[in-house]
Amino acid sequence: MVLKTSEHELIGCNDHTLVTESDGRRWVTREPAILYFHKHYWFNIIAMIREGGVSYYCNLASPYTLDAEALKYIDYDLDVKVFPDGEKRLLDVDEYESHGKKWHYSADVDRILKSNVRVLVDWINNRKGPFSQEYIDLWYQRYQELSHRR
Repeated sequence: MVLKTSEHELIGCNDHTLVTESDGRRWVTREPAILYFHKHYWFNIIAMIREGGVSYYCNLASPYTLDAEALKYIDYDLDVKVFPDGEKRLLDVDEYESHGKKWHYSADVDRILKSNVRVLVDWINNRKGPFSQEYIDLWYQRYQELSHRR
């Protein structure tokens, strides 16, 4: 469900949503999640609302575009996972490097992604935007209000 759109960002929520991977695998999300996409930043954020606290999965990806068909972006396989206790892990570096060679990622793309990792880590460390509990509470409450109106 789309909760908000503005000139630069889109905020959404999914809950027990069917996901289809590029290889055709399908699965259903286990918990509600607040989704954050921005037209200038090269990452998107999935805040998974779990019993033990909020966990984050951040995709290093191109800024999103939205058309009549779908919200679209290029996922560059590099990810940052943030655990409820604040621990951060950079994931899939080997996958990013092998795909970079296979798909010929440019030096500019590599530089932009590395710069955006620094921006993302700054957001995490300073609890900016989706990384603040107040943000999650606000948008999850909005999702609950809208989903009960149906």
